[in-house]
This record gives sequence, structure tokens and C-alpha cells, in this order.
Amino acid sequence: MKFPAKGSLLREIPLLVAVSLIISIFIKAFLIQAFYIPSGSMEQTLKINDRVVVNKFSNFFTDVKRGDVLVFRDPGGWLPENLPENRGTAIRILRSGLVYVGLLPDPAKQHLIKRVIGVAGDEVVCCTDKKLSINGVVIKENYLYPGNNPSELEFRVTVPKGFVWAMGDHRAASEDSRYHQEDPRKGMVPLSAVVGRAVAIVWPPSNASFLPEPDVLKNIPVRAPKSATK
Repeated sequence: MKFPAKGSLLREIPLLVAVSLIISIFIKAFLIQAFYIPSGSMEQTLKINDRVVVNKFSNFFTDVKRGDVLVFRDPGGWLPENLPENRGTAIRILRSGLVYVGLLPDPAKQHLIKRVIGVAGDEVVCCTDKKLSINGVVIKENYLYPGNNPSELEFRVTVPKGFVWAMGDHRAASEDSRYHQEDPRKGMVPLSAVVGRAVAIVWPPSNASFLPEPDVLKNIPVRAPKSATK
């Protein structure tokens, strides 16, 4: 059995690194990406500092469904502007590398994570007997943070084509679609801003689990969507 010469091995290392980077870029761009949870807006489903895997590949083949936990880019004004970081060069380089491979979110492209409550055509109303209703069907949301009401803010919205209505599971700590109804998009999240669906918690190991779609949101009559008003 022959071992590769030392010089040959040294020449192969840059090639292996380059191939690994290309594979990493492809996976991040089209297949999966990791994100961490910075706030409690999705508790108890997702806890602060959880890491989730987001399926980006499904965007090309399947429609967004009610109950999906979506990662999406800020539709505009949902998040505060980032302040410049006062950190050393080495830390900035390390952070940039982690962002590049998807282990940290890109600070230049702020993301949010919420649950889809309404899809195109849905009329979402709160509250009916202190519960949310979709297309006239009253929903018992068993994924809400314990003690939370469906919403302290009343609303009645119809989701236009090309958009979704998204809300956090910790309703008392989530500035979601409800709080952006005065924006140009009226609180709706455009599908063009969707990065992908969170499918599993992968860190910490004690929280590792898949994220199933709630049964309560599946069997609701679908209504024909209308185009968004400008």
C-alpha cells in the first residue's frame, strides 16, 4: 500500500478546501441553511438560542401551508437597523465565516421566523369567543405560549395572492403581521421574501426535534385568493 507523497498531499489540500467551499455554498444557496433564534417570539415551540435547520429546496416545488414555521427576510421596517459592531478584526472574520456557512444569520439581511396562520384567500379574524378563526372556522391553537391569548389586538384581514399572514407562537412577545397593518403591505409577508421552512431544531441536543405542522390548521376550507391592492 502506497501513501501519497508529502508534496502531493500539500497540493491537494487547497483543492479539497475549494471543493468543500463550493459544496457548502451550493447547500446554503439551494438546499438547507442553519439559523439561530435570537428572541422569544416563537416560544415555547422555539426557545432563545435554539438552532434550526431551514429547508430552502421545498420553495421550488411546494406551496407554503398554514402552520409552516417560515424564515423570511424583513418585509420592511419590522426589525430595527443594525448598529455598527465595535469588535476586533479576528472576531469579525470569524463571525463572517460562520455567517457564510449559515451558522449565524447575515446581519446585512435581517431575518424573522414566524408561523404561517393565513395563506392566499384566507380571512383571518381575531377574536371570536377569545379564539382565532380562519374562513369562519374557530381554531384552538395548542402551540401558543402558555397563558397567551390568541391576540390582544383585534383584527380582520384577507390574505391576497402572493402573500401570507404570519404570527409568533408567543403572541404577547411577537411584533408580527398584526402590528404592521399600517405598512404598505398591510402586515402581509410576500412569498418573495421567504427563505424557507424551519423543519427541525438541531441545537442544543436537549431541544432537538422536528417541527410538525399543527393538525388544527390543516383541514380548513380554502378560498380563492384576490390580488394585492397597491
